[in-house]
Amino acid sequence: MTIINREKSRLLRQQQTPAEQCLWQQLRNRQLDGYKFHRQYAVGYYIVDFVCRAEKLIVELDGIHHAEADQAEYDQIRTQFLIAQGYHVLRFWNRDIEASMPSVLDKIHSVLQTLTPQPPLPEVEGEQDADPNSSLLSPSTSGRGVGVRVFP
Repeated sequence: MTIINREKSRLLRQQQTPAEQCLWQQLRNRQLDGYKFHRQYAVGYYIVDFVCRAEKLIVELDGIHHAEADQAEYDQIRTQFLIAQGYHVLRFWNRDIEASMPSVLDKIHSVLQTLTPQPPLPEVEGEQDADPNSSLLSPSTSGRGVGVRVFP
């Protein structure tokens, strides 16, 4: 992290919007199922609102100015950069935080669970005798569960 980004991050943490303050109160100190979040964190040239580094999930909160054409185009370029860095990006409107915080937290938690590698299932006795042409679902090789597809 550059000195400029560090200073800008510090300033942004001091000047959080009310929506950012509300969401941070729910994400801080591993309150969301033990997931560690950072706020106003630098990723490349950009500073993201919230990030769970372990699962490479970024949560962005957007005010009304993000609906303007120029800002929407900038956000799209920024999101593409973050995805290229291996992150998944969730975007919420500030009004979503104010109107339905439980739904926002449920969505974040749901995505985190799809990104968290699951331990392999224990081998069941007699499993080696099972018909290899069986149509039963088996755990995916990605470690993300049965039939789960995650898109950036």
